[in-house]
Amino acid sequence: MINVVKVGGAALNANVKIALDHGKVCVVHGAGPQISSEMERAGIPVEFVDGRRVTSPAAMKIVRASFAAVNAELCKTLGESAVPLFGDEIGMLAEPVPELGLVGNALPSRPQAIVDALEAGKIPVVAPLAEGPLNVNADDAAAALAVGLAAARIVFITDVDGLMIDGKVVHRIGVDAASDLLTGGTLEGGIIPKLAAAVTAVRGGVSARIGRTMVTT
Repeated sequence: MINVVKVGGAALNANVKIALDHGKVCVVHGAGPQISSEMERAGIPVEFVDGRRVTSPAAMKIVRASFAAVNAELCKTLGESAVPLFGDEIGMLAEPVPELGLVGNALPSRPQAIVDALEAGKIPVVAPLAEGPLNVNADDAAAALAVGLAAARIVFITDVDGLMIDGKVVHRIGVDAASDLLTGGTLEGGIIPKLAAAVTAVRGGVSARIGRTMVTT
């Protein structure tokens, strides 16, 4: 059984090992706060469109460097079993979105390097870049890998408890209801790309959890 765990750049202090207790595990990470901070320091505008970062060639250098730093930190946390991987170097796929620069929409893929690491009992730790290279939203990349790997489940580890409605955590939501929420315009912030990615995963046959929220068929 394969599990995909997505760790956000803002949640690196979370105990990611709690999600590594069953089956084979592939970790996908973000680096959002780190990238934004370094872009601001370099005087590069920070701009998002529908949760995706506008990425110029200059920004891509910062994106890669930030991913490298986060990847190394996660591998250190996970120990000797961790295998650092960059998606663009192992065949992760994405559809280019030229109006956003070097950005892509993640496509389901099954990189052999990830398969080999899992079969060897290792933990692949994947930076969400696609061939191009293209910068890919980490939530989308995790969901696309989960579908491509035919994973049993995907878990989004985040710095929030899960989907919140009227100040309370929603412990379970059906995929159709989740889709309605996404199109209804009532959600704000980082939960939007996570919930959208969870919907993609569930519709691709993968169980999904965001914090304490289960997204079901």
